[in-house]
Amino acid sequence: MTPVRTITVTGEGTAEAVPDLLTLTLAVEVRRDAAEAAYGDAGAIASAVTEALRGHGVAGLDLRTSGLNLRAELVWAEHQGQKVTGYVASTTLVARVGRSSAAPAAISAAVAAGGDSLRINGIEQGFTDAPAVAARAQEAAWREAEAQAARFAALAGARLGQVLSIDQRPEHGSSVPMLAGMQRASASEGVAIEAGLVAVSASVVVQWELDSPGSDAD
Repeated sequence: MTPVRTITVTGEGTAEAVPDLLTLTLAVEVRRDAAEAAYGDAGAIASAVTEALRGHGVAGLDLRTSGLNLRAELVWAEHQGQKVTGYVASTTLVARVGRSSAAPAAISAAVAAGGDSLRINGIEQGFTDAPAVAARAQEAAWREAEAQAARFAALAGARLGQVLSIDQRPEHGSSVPMLAGMQRASASEGVAIEAGLVAVSASVVVQWELDSPGSDAD
C-alpha cells in the first residue's frame, strides 16, 4: 500500500481596525475611623460614580461591580503590638463605553463624582463586533497557509489534495499607533484617548494530502 504523502504548514494573518469600544476599570477607596462609616461612604461614592457614567451614555448593562473589600488598617506600636488605626473600604467598577470618543468626558465625570477617593486602574480598547475582526485575521491566516502549501507541493512535483486536519491557535491583539491619519478621541475636558489601531492576529496549522499531478483527486 502506497503511503499517503502529506504536507503541514502554519499560516499567520493579521487584521487591523480602529477600536470602537473602551473598557474602563475604576476603583473607589475610602478610609474612615469606623468600619460602618468606611463601608457606607464607599457605597455612596461608588453610586455617584455610577450615576455620572450613566449620565454620559453608559448603559446599565455595561456597568459591573467586580470587587468589594473591607479591611482594618493596622500599625505596629512598640509594647502594644498591632493597633487598628482605621478601616478601608474599596470597590471596583468596570464600565464599557460604547464609543471611545465619549470616554474622556465620561472619565472626567467619574473623577468629579469620585473625587480623591477614585482610582483609575486601567483602560482596554476593543471592538463591539470582535468576531468580525477575528474572522478577517483567520481568513488571512488561511490564505497564507494555502499559498505556502501550494508552493511547496509544486516544488515537490505534486498538488494539494484534500485537507486532513486544521488546528487553530489562540488569537491575540495588540495596539498599533496610527502614523497616518491618527484618530484622536475629541474631548472638551479631561485627557484625550488615542484610538490608534488594534491588530488582531490569528494562526492556523493545516495538513493537506499531496496528490500526484496525474491523479484524479476530484
